[in-house]
Amino acid sequence: MSLTVYSTCPQSKDVPAADYLDAVAATARWSEEAGCAGMLVYTDNGIADPWLVAQTAIAATEHLAPLVAVQPVYMHPYTAASMVSSLAYLHGRAVHLNMLAGGFRHDLLALGDTTEHDDRYARTVEYTQILTALLRGETVTRQGRWHTVENLKLAPALPPELMPEVLISGSSPAGRAAAAEIGATPIRYPEPLGTASDDTASGGGVRMGIIARDDADEAWRVAHERFPADRKGQVAHAMAMRVSDSHWHHELTAAAGKTTPRADLDAEPEPYWLGPFENYQSFCPYLVGSHDRVAAEVARYLERGTEVFVLDIPPAPEDLGHAGEVFARAGAAVRA
Repeated sequence: MSLTVYSTCPQSKDVPAADYLDAVAATARWSEEAGCAGMLVYTDNGIADPWLVAQTAIAATEHLAPLVAVQPVYMHPYTAASMVSSLAYLHGRAVHLNMLAGGFRHDLLALGDTTEHDDRYARTVEYTQILTALLRGETVTRQGRWHTVENLKLAPALPPELMPEVLISGSSPAGRAAAAEIGATPIRYPEPLGTASDDTASGGGVRMGIIARDDADEAWRVAHERFPADRKGQVAHAMAMRVSDSHWHHELTAAAGKTTPRADLDAEPEPYWLGPFENYQSFCPYLVGSHDRVAAEVARYLERGTEVFVLDIPPAPEDLGHAGEVFARAGAAVRA
């Protein structure tokens, strides 16, 4: 059984500027100590540049790989390839890539980008093919729909052993097709397993948060304390829904309310929870409950061939420790 876990880096908009470097470094160290392969670094118009944040994470750790979100609208594919090879040259470290096709609609419009949903995936495919060919050391000539390059070669060259893993959103048919075309791992925002609309596709990865404790009531107490109901957030979520063309955003909204309520006082509730998503506090579902109950749910994903888990931002190192306990128990259950 192959399993890769990424954490997620805090965003600069959520941390005072004077504290942000320390927050990035601390989360990177927690992630490495917990056995994570890497740490996702977000990008959008309102937060610090992910490549500079990635360098901070590299400097604070020994082998953790930043998983840098790459928005094709922001930079030429040569520039992105140069970032990867330059960080490898300076630090001898790998950088993994989370290829984006979309983003917040107002961010794209502010940049003059009105490209439709499926065309954005086609653009990301072309972009990634140029980027990865450069990283493989090829001299690239291509007359594409979005980029034209001629006899383009990357320097400094990237050592083959530091070639990045590539991830891309795979919640939509266009995303899954793009993943297959570029050889990337498709990452889904999963619906509750077993529902009528549940995507039963095997393999790939999922993006979710985990709040687990020895006692289920304690886990749910932490969850509601961390993500309280917020009317302002609910309004923001509704407004975002009205303008979003994101496939996963609409799927998760439709999935709200599909979880099974607690049957009696002695039974744990279903662990799948969309509270943070519905209150505009996070953009992924959560699994909440006792270690054993959450592990049983994670085991169901593993049995379907899920190989990558991208966890939400950890507020403290113990959260990654509890998630690690969940993955250990889930793995043991699948191997049994």
